[in-house]
Amino acid sequence: MNFVELFKSKTVKSKERTEQLAHWLMDNPKQINKLVDFAAKSKDEEKATCIESIELATKAQPAIVDAPTLKFIINSLPEKAPRVKWESARVIGNVANLQVANLDLAISPLLKNAIHEGTLVRWSAAYALGEIIKQKSILNKQLLPTIEKLIDSEEKNSIKKIYAQAIKKLSK
Repeated sequence: MNFVELFKSKTVKSKERTEQLAHWLMDNPKQINKLVDFAAKSKDEEKATCIESIELATKAQPAIVDAPTLKFIINSLPEKAPRVKWESARVIGNVANLQVANLDLAISPLLKNAIHEGTLVRWSAAYALGEIIKQKSILNKQLLPTIEKLIDSEEKNSIKKIYAQAIKKLSK
């Protein structure tokens, strides 16, 4: 697959492009690093599309994310573009159960995104942080008190609910 041609094509709409990339990843999971390399050199819109395709693919096949891909995703969390932030957080949420040992570096940027002015960025950070909490790892010792403060300061009930559901799963 030639990513450059796919992104230059005027006939392929954005959503279709994302779906094509996601299906390609699911069919060729060992090629994920090619997509990551392309995304790393791309402008925000293309980078976000690449990360969204990884997000879509990881809903069905979370194991396609390897350590270098996860590092790229975590390093994308602080990016300026909101779409890059929220798609990166969603990937982390999708793979949290398989990457527990590698999630410590994601905590700080996710917490920063959890107080971002954009609702989608906060929602996605909450999703990722909630999935991390559900893993019942050592990270929860540091994370839970901060999450409780986030719940108190969050204005959107839908985001509060994500955190509350994750905490509730800890008691089961």
